[in-house]
Amino acid sequence: MAESRAERKARRALIEAAEGLEEKKSSKESKSAKGKAKAKRPSSRRSKDKASQTRSKRSHKNQVSSTRKAVDPKSPCSIMKACGGCTALNRPYKKQLAAKQAAMEELFAELCEREGVAADPIRGMGVTLGDPGKYPAPRGFRHKAATPFAPGKEGAVRCGFFERGSHRIVAVPECPVEAPGARQILNGIAREAERLHIPAFNEDKHLGLLRYAVVRCGWRTDQIMVTLVTAQRDLPHAQEFFEAVAALDPHIVTVAQNINGRPGNAILGEETRIVYGAECMRDQLLGCEFDISPTAFYQTNPQQTELLYQLAIDGMDLHQGDVLMDAYCGSGTIGLCAAKEAQNEGIGIMLLGVERNPAGIADARRNAELNGLTRSAWFMADDATDYILDAADNNERVDVLSIDPPRAGSTPEFLEAACALKPRRITYISCNPVTQERDLHQLLDGGYRLLKIAPVDMFPHTDHTETVAVLERR
Repeated sequence: MAESRAERKARRALIEAAEGLEEKKSSKESKSAKGKAKAKRPSSRRSKDKASQTRSKRSHKNQVSSTRKAVDPKSPCSIMKACGGCTALNRPYKKQLAAKQAAMEELFAELCEREGVAADPIRGMGVTLGDPGKYPAPRGFRHKAATPFAPGKEGAVRCGFFERGSHRIVAVPECPVEAPGARQILNGIAREAERLHIPAFNEDKHLGLLRYAVVRCGWRTDQIMVTLVTAQRDLPHAQEFFEAVAALDPHIVTVAQNINGRPGNAILGEETRIVYGAECMRDQLLGCEFDISPTAFYQTNPQQTELLYQLAIDGMDLHQGDVLMDAYCGSGTIGLCAAKEAQNEGIGIMLLGVERNPAGIADARRNAELNGLTRSAWFMADDATDYILDAADNNERVDVLSIDPPRAGSTPEFLEAACALKPRRITYISCNPVTQERDLHQLLDGGYRLLKIAPVDMFPHTDHTETVAVLERR
């Protein structure tokens, strides 16, 4: 039975009251700590500076000194205040989940009341809100890590995170939420570039070469892929640099170079080439094998991805002979996991995958072959809206529609065409519940009813929540 709006409001008030007490207490403790810190502040910085003998040490000092005031030795992360990525890292995980649950219930309140359903309890990492006992403190779950580069003094190459609200780089010795070893690789790339006199990119002057690096680590495999983003193709000592990067960790199977000479803060450019090792790295989700190329989309938190995808697959309720359309399919992960599970249960379906990114479609076709699904899976490089409009015009049959759009959500044209296709079920995975809530209104007005809204905590310690909505044709 769904909670009434009054009950939701009362429970939310209790949560906010508890959070307010915690924050007030935290504020008092912080002020007390600042007072003690002032009394004990050392005055021997010169002796530390004199100990820096080499350029790499000077580079490290320059990076660390810019964030010294933000360092909190008692925090789970020494640069948490400066970085701004994990704003709730110090908050107990149970309270994080409760706050996200309250936010999702408030966001979807009108839809849930209209449909007579209640939002599911949020699924966290290793726990669902409401479970008894001690809650975990999630660590090491981000299997994709990245850094910008910037020039420092005397040819130094600086790396780390952008400081909150700025483009100043905060040095990151290690990150508690990234996969072990990922940050060491990124810092090692900066050291190797500095050693070989490969200049970091200056975004203000548009000078220099090395712009970004992205490290992706396998979850169920030990494979690692590194993508180096440079302002131009040619680098000094290029081959030595690529080999040095590959030698940073024995599990690195691929080093790619992406060329992005355009102004702006987009990380990747259009040209990518493999400069060391295999064309792809490999990982596994829900018993399926996946090859991942340097520019293809692949979820950052694979553990929660399995949970997210399983909720969507369960909502599909696939039957023998169904046609499943996977829109915005990326490298085919959701559709192939669903098709594989159906195959394992003796249910034969046909899978259609649509994705604008040609690299993603190339990966999807390779992944279909990896998982023995080439005879029942087809993937097209096309705009999802254009494809579904054509499908609706041609009265093509789609029994189940799976959509996982970007943060901007879907388009009114896509949703209108989706309703015209009249699939029996629609599963909608969203990385932005605000745009999903907007889109769900159009689907409900187009002849569907909401069966389930399930929040998933993909990124603990942040305010980010992903959701799975399951709809059925009335």
